Amino acid sequence: MYAVIFRAEINEIDETYEEMASYLRALALEKYSCSEFISVSEGNYEISISYWENQDQIKEWKQDIKHLGAQKLGTSKWYT
Repeated sequence: MYAVIFRAEINEIDETYEEMASYLRALALEKYSCSEFISVSEGNYEISISYWENQDQIKEWKQDIKHLGAQKLGTSKWYT
């Protein structure tokens, strides 16, 4: 079992972010066989932990075109 931890400082959360986060969570669980995906925020910080059976699943998830697009939006808009 592998865990991927994502931690970020929030800059601006908008409706687009909420839609994308929901979509990506479902994508990880349904398409890439993520076994569990947990996200929490407190103050200006967000942390997400996802659990995977193997590293190949993680690599495929990281290379998904929608995930890559969300990362670009994250660095340019949603996170500091």
